[in-house]
Amino acid sequence: MKNLKYIPFLFFFILASCDTEQVFDEYTTVNGAWEQDEYIEFSIPQLDSVQSYDLFINVRNTNEYPFSNLFLIGQIKFPNGKVVSDTLEYEMAYPDGTWMGTGFTDLKENKLWYKEKVKFIEKGEYKISLQHAMRKNGEIHGVHALEGVTDVGLRIEHVKNP
Repeated sequence: MKNLKYIPFLFFFILASCDTEQVFDEYTTVNGAWEQDEYIEFSIPQLDSVQSYDLFINVRNTNEYPFSNLFLIGQIKFPNGKVVSDTLEYEMAYPDGTWMGTGFTDLKENKLWYKEKVKFIEKGEYKISLQHAMRKNGEIHGVHALEGVTDVGLRIEHVKNP
Protein backbone atom coordinates (compact mmCIF):
# COMPACT_ATOMS: atom_id res chain seq x y z
CA MET A 1 0.00 0.00 0.00
CA LYS A 2 2.88 2.38 0.75
CA ASN A 3 4.26 2.04 -2.78
CA LEU A 4 0.94 3.03 -4.38
CA LYS A 5 1.57 6.69 -3.60
CA TYR A 6 4.47 6.65 -6.12
CA ILE A 7 2.33 5.46 -9.04
CA PRO A 8 1.21 8.98 -10.10
CA PHE A 9 4.85 10.10 -10.22
CA LEU A 10 5.84 7.07 -12.27
CA PHE A 11 2.94 7.66 -14.67
CA PHE A 12 3.94 11.33 -15.07
CA PHE A 13 7.58 10.34 -15.72
CA ILE A 14 6.55 7.87 -18.44
CA LEU A 15 4.34 10.46 -20.16
CA ALA A 16 7.00 13.16 -19.93
CA SER A 17 9.57 10.90 -21.56
CA CYS A 18 7.44 10.21 -24.65
CA ASP A 19 9.01 11.68 -27.77
CA THR A 20 6.23 12.68 -30.17
CA GLU A 21 8.58 14.44 -32.64
CA GLN A 22 10.74 11.38 -33.38
CA VAL A 23 10.17 9.57 -36.67
CA PHE A 24 13.52 7.76 -37.02
CA ASP A 25 16.39 7.43 -34.53
CA GLU A 26 19.20 4.97 -35.15
CA TYR A 27 22.84 4.69 -34.08
CA THR A 28 25.87 2.85 -35.40
CA THR A 29 28.67 2.04 -32.97
CA VAL A 30 32.18 2.97 -34.05
CA ASN A 31 34.60 0.24 -33.01
CA GLY A 32 37.74 1.84 -31.58
CA ALA A 33 38.15 4.55 -34.19
CA TRP A 34 36.17 5.92 -37.13
CA GLU A 35 38.23 4.99 -40.18
CA GLN A 36 38.63 7.57 -42.96
CA ASP A 37 37.09 5.31 -45.61
CA GLU A 38 34.28 4.05 -43.33
CA TYR A 39 30.83 5.18 -44.43
CA ILE A 40 28.08 4.98 -41.84
CA GLU A 41 24.84 4.41 -43.70
CA PHE A 42 21.22 4.60 -42.64
CA SER A 43 18.28 3.24 -44.66
CA ILE A 44 15.23 5.43 -44.24
CA PRO A 45 11.83 3.73 -44.23
CA GLN A 46 9.07 5.08 -46.47
CA LEU A 47 7.90 8.36 -44.94
CA ASP A 48 4.83 10.50 -45.57
CA SER A 49 5.61 12.45 -48.76
CA VAL A 50 3.43 15.40 -47.68
CA GLN A 51 5.11 15.89 -44.27
CA SER A 52 8.26 17.97 -43.74
CA TYR A 53 11.04 16.63 -41.54
CA ASP A 54 14.12 17.95 -39.76
CA LEU A 55 17.24 15.79 -39.93
CA PHE A 56 19.91 15.62 -37.23
CA ILE A 57 23.24 13.86 -36.90
CA ASN A 58 23.92 12.54 -33.41
CA VAL A 59 27.54 12.06 -32.38
CA ARG A 60 28.75 10.56 -29.11
CA ASN A 61 32.34 11.37 -28.22
CA THR A 62 34.69 10.86 -25.29
CA ASN A 63 37.57 12.90 -23.92
CA GLU A 64 39.80 10.97 -26.35
CA TYR A 65 38.40 13.04 -29.23
CA PRO A 66 41.41 15.19 -30.25
CA PHE A 67 39.69 18.11 -32.02
CA SER A 68 37.39 21.00 -31.13
CA ASN A 69 35.38 20.64 -34.34
CA LEU A 70 34.13 17.91 -36.65
CA PHE A 71 33.99 17.85 -40.44
CA LEU A 72 31.59 15.38 -42.05
CA ILE A 73 30.52 14.54 -45.56
CA GLY A 74 26.83 13.73 -45.67
CA GLN A 75 25.12 12.16 -48.65
CA ILE A 76 21.47 11.54 -49.35
CA LYS A 77 20.87 8.88 -51.99
CA PHE A 78 17.41 9.18 -53.52
CA PRO A 79 15.42 6.16 -54.77
CA ASN A 80 15.85 7.39 -58.37
CA GLY A 81 19.66 7.36 -58.05
CA LYS A 82 20.25 11.08 -57.49
CA VAL A 83 22.81 11.91 -54.78
CA VAL A 84 23.05 15.15 -52.78
CA SER A 85 26.35 15.62 -50.99
CA ASP A 86 27.22 18.20 -48.31
CA THR A 87 30.42 19.03 -46.44
CA LEU A 88 29.48 19.92 -42.88
CA GLU A 89 31.41 21.49 -40.02
CA TYR A 90 30.34 21.38 -36.37
CA GLU A 91 31.84 22.87 -33.23
CA MET A 92 32.39 20.18 -30.61
CA ALA A 93 34.00 22.22 -27.82
CA TYR A 94 33.74 25.70 -26.35
CA PRO A 95 36.76 28.06 -26.62
CA ASP A 96 37.88 27.06 -23.10
CA GLY A 97 38.05 23.39 -24.20
CA THR A 98 34.87 22.24 -22.43
CA TRP A 99 32.92 19.76 -24.51
CA MET A 100 29.58 20.78 -25.94
CA GLY A 101 26.72 18.32 -25.83
CA THR A 102 24.92 16.56 -23.05
CA GLY A 103 26.09 13.96 -20.59
CA PHE A 104 27.46 13.78 -17.06
CA THR A 105 30.49 11.58 -17.65
CA ASP A 106 33.28 11.77 -20.19
CA LEU A 107 30.77 10.62 -22.85
CA LYS A 108 29.03 13.56 -24.53
CA GLU A 109 26.17 13.41 -27.00
CA ASN A 110 25.75 16.11 -29.63
CA LYS A 111 22.57 16.61 -31.64
CA LEU A 112 23.75 18.40 -34.78
CA TRP A 113 21.50 20.04 -37.39
CA TYR A 114 21.80 18.37 -40.79
CA LYS A 115 18.83 19.40 -42.94
CA GLU A 116 15.73 21.44 -42.29
CA LYS A 117 12.18 20.95 -43.64
CA VAL A 118 13.01 18.00 -45.91
CA LYS A 119 10.30 16.21 -47.88
CA PHE A 120 10.75 12.64 -49.02
CA ILE A 121 8.56 12.88 -52.11
CA GLU A 122 9.94 9.92 -54.10
CA LYS A 123 8.62 6.47 -53.36
CA GLY A 124 11.25 3.97 -52.31
CA GLU A 125 14.21 3.70 -50.00
CA TYR A 126 16.42 6.68 -49.21
CA LYS A 127 19.92 6.13 -47.86
CA ILE A 128 21.88 8.65 -45.84
CA SER A 129 25.60 8.08 -45.42
CA LEU A 130 28.12 9.89 -43.26
CA GLN A 131 31.90 9.94 -43.49
CA HIS A 132 34.32 11.96 -41.40
CA ALA A 133 36.55 14.43 -43.25
CA MET A 134 38.99 15.40 -40.51
CA ARG A 135 42.60 16.39 -41.10
CA LYS A 136 45.27 18.11 -39.08
CA ASN A 137 46.21 21.73 -39.84
CA GLY A 138 48.73 21.99 -42.64
CA GLU A 139 48.35 18.37 -43.72
CA ILE A 140 46.93 17.30 -47.05
CA HIS A 141 45.94 13.77 -46.10
CA GLY A 142 43.04 13.22 -43.74
CA VAL A 143 43.07 11.54 -40.34
CA HIS A 144 43.02 7.80 -41.05
CA ALA A 145 41.55 6.72 -37.70
CA LEU A 146 39.47 9.30 -35.82
CA GLU A 147 39.69 8.48 -32.12
CA GLY A 148 37.12 9.36 -29.49
CA VAL A 149 33.90 8.93 -31.49
CA THR A 150 31.90 6.04 -30.05
CA ASP A 151 28.57 6.25 -31.92
CA VAL A 152 27.12 8.08 -34.90
CA GLY A 153 23.39 8.39 -35.34
CA LEU A 154 20.71 9.84 -37.52
CA ARG A 155 17.49 11.28 -36.17
CA ILE A 156 14.48 12.43 -38.16
CA GLU A 157 11.78 14.52 -36.51
CA HIS A 158 8.51 16.04 -37.57
CA VAL A 159 8.95 19.76 -38.19
CA LYS A 160 7.80 21.63 -35.13
CA ASN A 161 5.13 24.21 -35.85
CA PRO A 162 6.10 27.70 -34.64
